[in-house]
Amino acid sequence: MEPQSTQSHTEQSHTNEDWQAIREAVGKLCRDFPDAYWREVDKQEKYPQEFVDQLTASGYLAALIPEEYGGAGLGIAEASIILEEINRSGGNAVACHAQMYIMGTLLRHGSEEQKRRYLPPIAQGDLRLQAFAVTEPNAGSETTRIETRAVRKGDSYVINGQKIFISRVKQSDLMMLLARTTPYDELTDKTRGLSVFLVDMRNIKGNLEVQPLDLMINHHTSTLFFDDVEIPADSLIGEEGKGFRYIIDGWNAERILIAAEAIGDGRWFVERAARYARERVVFGRPIGVNQGVQFPIAQAYAHIEAANLMRFEAAAKFERREKCGAEANMAKLLASEAAWEAANACLTTYGGYGFARDYDVERKFRETRLFSVAPVSNNLVLAFLGHNVLGMPKSY
Repeated sequence: MEPQSTQSHTEQSHTNEDWQAIREAVGKLCRDFPDAYWREVDKQEKYPQEFVDQLTASGYLAALIPEEYGGAGLGIAEASIILEEINRSGGNAVACHAQMYIMGTLLRHGSEEQKRRYLPPIAQGDLRLQAFAVTEPNAGSETTRIETRAVRKGDSYVINGQKIFISRVKQSDLMMLLARTTPYDELTDKTRGLSVFLVDMRNIKGNLEVQPLDLMINHHTSTLFFDDVEIPADSLIGEEGKGFRYIIDGWNAERILIAAEAIGDGRWFVERAARYARERVVFGRPIGVNQGVQFPIAQAYAHIEAANLMRFEAAAKFERREKCGAEANMAKLLASEAAWEAANACLTTYGGYGFARDYDVERKFRETRLFSVAPVSNNLVLAFLGHNVLGMPKSY
């Protein structure tokens, strides 16, 4: 099911044909990495390097990079379809999705020199941009309260502080970093005073300590400690002090792409549950004949398809550079909840077998649960909608 739009029938058909071609091509690539591959990667807590290398070589990981810089020049809708199909195939796009949503900050706010320096080697796979360092232990989701400082000293910035839940640092060459350049108490507008930097981690001056976190999912997430880390002044993206506004664009892209991954998970659960319900025979008949099994799967399917429409609505507004915070957040909210509903329906359908690793349900069950709390908690999404869209008093 694809979104409605104001395009002509011919234009819409062309778009759908292009999208279907992407789905088929990504699906074909993913068939080389079946359930057994992801099961083993998860069991050994490895990074799926072979899969990421193949996705990079195919050009799909450079989907959002304009053609003039060596990328595919696709839009956020196409990028979301790529990630959706990875998860729908049984894989986990979390291993590489950051390169897509981080890209928006560099594309929209980076200098021409920065784009020409970094985008071509990223597109070619010679550089990896997979880490986005925002969250801190004392700030949590209150981003305007982050404490990591970046102090200008001549032609450099010196960074001190701590970040937490920063994924793929050890699998990345470059890191997008949000740091404070003006003390919080000196600001009248608390959304100012934060700046975005593109940090080249291949040649760090000072001490950047990376401590991996032990999580219930194979996510390669770490705590970072910056101790007099010195980076060139030209690592700054855009203007100093305006970083919070810059990353909001990236957040909207992130919400849309995460929604697509959740939709991919949801479709995987529905397809597996429906198939098992048709094939599993107990008391002389398929268990799917029972409405107690059949209806939860059908309900989850309906909710996934509804979330799918919101995903494409958000993507369309993002591409038109219209305000899309509400749509992007709703897409993430609806998709993550629908995926979790489908996960529970699938696990219930499989019964005890759902807990057996060989069926992959428990792995995907753990992976999709993340989307309800990260990259933003669904409670904060509801708070955003209640205050910014519905005009109710601020609850946080």
